[in-house]
Amino acid sequence: MIPSPSIPLDDIDLSSADFWRLPWAERESAFRTLRLERPVAFYEEPSLAGTPFEFLQGKGYYAVTTHRDVSTASRHPEVFTSGPGAVSIIDMPTEMIEYFSGMISTDNPKHARLRRIVSNAFNPRNVKSVEDSIENVARETIDRASESGSGDFVTDIAAPFPLQIICDMMGVPPSEYATVLRASNIILSNGDPDVIPEGSDLMTAYLEAGGTLTAIMEELGKYRVENPIDDITSALVNAEIEDEKLTAQELASFFVLLVTAGNETTRTAIAHGLHALSEHPDQKALLTANYELHAKTATDEIVRWASPVIWMRRTLATDYVLSDTQLSAGDKILLYYNSANRDEQAFENPYTFDVTRTPNDHFGFGAPGPHFCLGAHLARREITVMFRQLLDRFPNIHATGAPAQLESNFVNGIKRLSYSF
Repeated sequence: MIPSPSIPLDDIDLSSADFWRLPWAERESAFRTLRLERPVAFYEEPSLAGTPFEFLQGKGYYAVTTHRDVSTASRHPEVFTSGPGAVSIIDMPTEMIEYFSGMISTDNPKHARLRRIVSNAFNPRNVKSVEDSIENVARETIDRASESGSGDFVTDIAAPFPLQIICDMMGVPPSEYATVLRASNIILSNGDPDVIPEGSDLMTAYLEAGGTLTAIMEELGKYRVENPIDDITSALVNAEIEDEKLTAQELASFFVLLVTAGNETTRTAIAHGLHALSEHPDQKALLTANYELHAKTATDEIVRWASPVIWMRRTLATDYVLSDTQLSAGDKILLYYNSANRDEQAFENPYTFDVTRTPNDHFGFGAPGPHFCLGAHLARREITVMFRQLLDRFPNIHATGAPAQLESNFVNGIKRLSYSF
């Protein structure tokens, strides 16, 4: 169903916290208006007045909302750079960028170096070991959840499942799972009061959460140098590609990236997946009747539908014209993946949830280019395995209430989703 207009073009303000509290349907309507009438729209940055970070206030950014333009920018990293802060609208201090985004906020040659070292650690043997564990972790997660027969799907299944896989993959002990989950929730909360109490200093909360994750990985990394085992951390700290190794800070930054971006993408997709299947029983019946036939297309449709990461930022290295809009060197742009994934010019019936959709050139893992998600294959595998087991073992599983949306302009998260087996 095509959303009907609800917000006049000039009243749409993507920098307003109130906009991101709107129901999904109203937000979808606003982005449709932008794609049709102002595909590259300028906005003032969210105000930092009265905060210690007021000096970081920038002049604004351009919102890029069409599939074509997001693809163009992503394929030209020499023009649209990531270094100044791919995951922040403001130009954060370098130390904070390294804390919270690491590799995704770098450009070549540094980005190529980091990606080369990390990719080598994810060799076929290590990847096979991780993939083999997914079935067991999914089974264990569902076993624990099914004992009560109902509950909160995010707390019971969507959150712990990918988090355990990442922690096991990196060799983080089970005693640290709760700490890692709590810290990653804070970093990705965008200040949602359900996660960070009102009145708290947000930047302090973010820095403390980043520091917690960094400390866990720095300690583990030091130990794995002398005591390597069969995990990704051992492979990373002992990998040497053309005389290059990860520094302790780079290893910690990669871990923060994994347990935030990597964990959140899968978690959000799985939560949205159950909600979508519950809202579209015909699609659920189709998938349940022959899961293997539709598994690949269903997984990609769940990711497109969820669009877990709403945007990534780029900064212009040189002047460029995008959709007849003249951009100048130094300008900031936000690539709105969620909007690109509903673009009528790229998808037939984009507001229809279709588990058989093909082709499906979605940007749920970022758009093509050097920053395409390194963990896309693993995320797809996790989503596919989880829904295969859920629908095979409990075909009647369904959401029993409306999802609670995360109040974030960056992560299209679901905080709570009641469900029943």
